[in-house]
Amino acid sequence: MNLTRISNFARWCRKHIEVTTLVLLSLSIGAVWTLAELTEEVVAGSTSSLDRDILLLLRTPGDLSDPIGPWWLEEMGRDLTALGGVAVLVLTTVVVSLFFLLQRRWSTMLYILVTVGGGIVLSSIAKEFFDRPRPDLVPHGSLVHTASFPSGHSMMAAVAYLTLGALIARVQPRLALKIFTLSVAVLLTLLVGMSRIYMGVHWPTDVAAGWLAGGAWAVACLLAARQLAKRGHIEDEAKNSAG
Repeated sequence: MNLTRISNFARWCRKHIEVTTLVLLSLSIGAVWTLAELTEEVVAGSTSSLDRDILLLLRTPGDLSDPIGPWWLEEMGRDLTALGGVAVLVLTTVVVSLFFLLQRRWSTMLYILVTVGGGIVLSSIAKEFFDRPRPDLVPHGSLVHTASFPSGHSMMAAVAYLTLGALIARVQPRLALKIFTLSVAVLLTLLVGMSRIYMGVHWPTDVAAGWLAGGAWAVACLLAARQLAKRGHIEDEAKNSAG
């Protein structure tokens, strides 16, 4: 019964595209507003105690060099954090872009490159602007060379995985597949961010800011693509796949 209601709601959203666009716009604006509030608190130093408490909770009492949990959990943290690294995300973006290029879906390829590439640029600019030091409370479990705020891994994971998840979900015929695809994208984004905190290379507020910034950017790019497709400037991938 619940799945039927969700399916009916999804069909209603497809028929009332203006409402769906308004909801996405509201989500983007809400994320930007929350990010602005969080940034203000971080700059003012109001989140320092919370950041420290969370980092300490993830360390073995009496040994700050040892993250909580068995050895394999720490190894998993390193594996998961790599999913938000530049090498993995660039390789994934290039491979997916080439896939759409071979299908002659030029606008989709350009959309992916602009979304992910723009996210990388924004992340780099934000890091240089805020120049927040990395956590010095605990030893780092991964090599770091850039500033701390916002978390580049968290932001780029949100940009890349949410963008690719949305593209894949749009062409799925069944609602269950759409939900599964988006859920995997969200899960990967969350795991990458949490691994950065667990490895001690980011303050929790760095990761939260990365999620918000990356999510807002991905939704904004999605809205722009929908509007361009509506006006006929780029092809509508959902219609192409249906045909």
